[in-house]
Amino acid sequence: MKKLFIAFLLVSMSINLYAQENKVLTLNEDTSLIEAKIYHDSGVIAQTGFYTTDGLLQGEWISYDAEGVKTAVANYNKGRKEGTWLFYTGDVLKEVTYKDSKILAVSTWNRDLGIMSN
Repeated sequence: MKKLFIAFLLVSMSINLYAQENKVLTLNEDTSLIEAKIYHDSGVIAQTGFYTTDGLLQGEWISYDAEGVKTAVANYNKGRKEGTWLFYTGDVLKEVTYKDSKILAVSTWNRDLGIMSN
């Protein structure tokens, strides 16, 4: 069991170290926010967003799939989910509205049919 745990720990550490190579962090001295750009293994952008200097998610975060197609837009305020989040899946757009990390509303849109459901 101990050997299995050590093997798992080593694999986890190597994955974490490799993943860190795909992340670029830049401090914006004007806003005191850290801009993050995270890349898929292929080099295509996976996420963009910001952190506060104490490591909390802040502002708009955008996610992309491996082909570079936008899959989600999220908003944070000092690490808490805020505002309207958008999730794109094919012809379906989901809007999820948050306040203090709590869901207030969910709407689903079908782009082709122009249909919304709650």
